[in-house]
Amino acid sequence: MATSDRQHGWYKSSFSIGNGGCVEVRIMPDGAVAVRDTKDQAGPALMFTPTEWAAFLAGARQGEFDLA
Repeated sequence: MATSDRQHGWYKSSFSIGNGGCVEVRIMPDGAVAVRDTKDQAGPALMFTPTEWAAFLAGARQGEFDLA
């Protein structure tokens, strides 16, 4: 589940606990995905192609980035 700034299209996880360590995601009209730091909403966003984003999500779901 995600919370959103619907006016601007930015979403962050509803699991966000408000400790300032969150990112927000926005799906762009061309399908690209923008990611920004919740604490610095006026700052830059990282941009990913749909393929790059899908690869990241697949890796995260498979535990590829787990520290343990």
